[in-house]
Amino acid sequence: MPESSVTGLLHRSGSLLTARLAASATAVEGEVMSDDQFFAWLAGRQRAHVQNVRRVAFDELSGWDFDPGTGNLQHRSGRFYSVQGLQVRTGFGPAREWMQPIINQPEIGILGIAVREINGVLHCLMQAKAEPGNVNGVQLSPTVQATKSNYSRVHGGSAVPYLDCFRTGDSGRAKVLADVLQSEQGSWFYCKRNRNMVVEVGPEVEAAEDFCWLTIRQINSLLRHENLLNMDARTVLSCMPDWRVGAGAEDGGRGSLHSDVEIRSWITSRQSEHELTAVLLPLREVERTAGSGWKRTEEAISHERGLFFSIIGVDVSSSHREVAAWTQPLLEPLGGGIIALLVKRFGGVLHTLISAHVEPGYLDVVELGPTVQCTPENYAHLSAEDQPPFLDVVRDRRPEQTLFDTMLSEEGGRFYQAENRYLIIEADEDFPARTPEDFRWMTLRQLTELLKYSHYLNVQARTLVAALRTLQEVEDSDADHR
Repeated sequence: MPESSVTGLLHRSGSLLTARLAASATAVEGEVMSDDQFFAWLAGRQRAHVQNVRRVAFDELSGWDFDPGTGNLQHRSGRFYSVQGLQVRTGFGPAREWMQPIINQPEIGILGIAVREINGVLHCLMQAKAEPGNVNGVQLSPTVQATKSNYSRVHGGSAVPYLDCFRTGDSGRAKVLADVLQSEQGSWFYCKRNRNMVVEVGPEVEAAEDFCWLTIRQINSLLRHENLLNMDARTVLSCMPDWRVGAGAEDGGRGSLHSDVEIRSWITSRQSEHELTAVLLPLREVERTAGSGWKRTEEAISHERGLFFSIIGVDVSSSHREVAAWTQPLLEPLGGGIIALLVKRFGGVLHTLISAHVEPGYLDVVELGPTVQCTPENYAHLSAEDQPPFLDVVRDRRPEQTLFDTMLSEEGGRFYQAENRYLIIEADEDFPARTPEDFRWMTLRQLTELLKYSHYLNVQARTLVAALRTLQEVEDSDADHR
């Protein structure tokens, strides 16, 4: 077939998918359940998922031990994850050298949403899932949310439902709509990645007891409910093809302050110029090194100033998990985080102020993050010039500037009651187009294009991309420039 014919087929296929996704994103009601029926169903799942989580001392953890040689906190199977030490040196930021504990989980998990056409409308198969670190027990998660240790059944538990839909190399049963490796929190995880997938399945796939079919419109509306849509669901949603952006990369960045080539060159320059070395080391060295600030007690590994985070142990019993009872370590953040994105229209097109964010656990030193991503308490002791840029703009925002404002949880399988306040704020008219070197104005179309590839947008930015797609302000802006 001639190349022009192949390109035409791909374009028509992409346009059809965009139209089908758009129909799901604008459907007034779900074909399976109404919004009211969903909340009644969720309340029933919350009652059914009785989960007891109790903080325990480290010596009460079953199957987890501090290695006598390294001091690393690890599982006796050698699987799941471990808590190790990290030595960091960088030429960026107010702190240039430090040690810290970090979670090392080298295996790649699967985060996947299955979609299916029901009465002509695409629906997403979502799961009511309880995690030990969740502030409220049950949250809405992807169809599949499993580490390799989980779906390999190292814990001896039951099989992960719907896993075969995402093992495309084995069965080929599902049509892949998105499939990309993405990172997780680079300050808490060392080089952690998960496979983010969206696959289309047929009518043979039905919703089990803890699962429900929802339209994209219904899921988008849930983003404004506190601690309802979990982190893994949000990152997969961000990787889903954008139903509103029809032009794609071939428009050459029309309407953007910076072309796509300029943005990629800027990212490369940030990755090249920000020097950072992060070396794993025995956790024992972190605890024993004078000046590191980290101390271990019978119940926690914590910083002496009461900042950053602690490593704790929990005992969990659950009525609806692959394993009925277990113990594990969790990372407990200290202080509430602010994750904020400034937006502004240039030439009628909405732009987002994106930062080149440096974290020691990233594979490539830098990933693109929100305008502000910090826990303010961790900076309270620093001078004004060492405060995060634009944090004052976020704090001084007026109510009419706030387009999105929701408390959302981070991953409850590794983090204990980790919440951040996610904000989208419209900047004032006199806010400058010119930015500091580590910031650039980018359109949602440009962010969507980068999400086709690994390690460009960090996990916090991906949540805000999912939130941006729900805003009418963005819809109106994009519609005028297609």
